[in-house]
Amino acid sequence: MRYMLLICGNPHPGADGCDDPLDEKTQAWVDEMTARGVRLSGSRLRSTATATTVRHRDGDLLVSDGPFAETKEQILGYDLIECADLDEAIEVASKHPVTKFATIEIRPIWPTP
Repeated sequence: MRYMLLICGNPHPGADGCDDPLDEKTQAWVDEMTARGVRLSGSRLRSTATATTVRHRDGDLLVSDGPFAETKEQILGYDLIECADLDEAIEVASKHPVTKFATIEIRPIWPTP
């Protein structure tokens, strides 16, 4: 089953410096989970200041700058994983070094028909 790991937390100042390589511990996690064949993809996200929101209301297209909701915590990144079950997904997420300062939300993905 596929799961999305949503990395949620408070952004660090200068977090939009996406040219910065992943820190050593995170890169080790990425390498391990890729080698195990459970990590399919993932990336950091730029800050909510760069977000654009799109929605239709009463037949009108509304495009606005910024996130859907202003919150203290933001989605900082994601990883798409494929695991046998939720227990394995929890084990994979628990090894991610960001759990020391952020939260990982594990969400099962609906299979595409």
